[in-house]
Amino acid sequence: MLTTLKTSYTDTRAADLAWALGREPLPALAVLDLELAGVTLQLRLLGASHQVLLEEEGRTCSETVACMPGSSTPLPLGVSKRVGAWEYEFAARVETLSPGSFAGRAQELLALVADHPHGLAGTFPGSPHAFTAMLAQRHEGQVRWRTWHAYPQEGQLVVTRTRIGARMPATL
Repeated sequence: MLTTLKTSYTDTRAADLAWALGREPLPALAVLDLELAGVTLQLRLLGASHQVLLEEEGRTCSETVACMPGSSTPLPLGVSKRVGAWEYEFAARVETLSPGSFAGRAQELLALVADHPHGLAGTFPGSPHAFTAMLAQRHEGQVRWRTWHAYPQEGQLVVTRTRIGARMPATL
């Protein structure tokens, strides 16, 4: 699903993004509700930010990547932790692209997400390459999502990937 976000572009730098687990739902500009084999997932666009709410058998988890005033947790390169009975893994990277490469990558990602049944993307008025996009899936008992936060004025694309699921037994 592709939508134009009805807001001004406020998260203006990739470096302003922060990460948090367990935050309450924040006001969303666009929402996609999904049911993935017994897991309820809500993808939420918060402007140039995202929030994912997950629920399975009464257990919940929320991930927020946003410009959060007062947050002391910058966007980490990686996180691996236990969240209740789940194993949670998060990774982020920042890609810096030339203007031409950025435009091409933006078009490619928006096309990928726009027609995907588990995808949500929002563009900002006035800049077709300023967007936030999310794509979710369930694979081998785990829920996974990827996000892209575009900052065309800097030529930067923040890419995240998350995986959460039941703890996998160790194999010998």
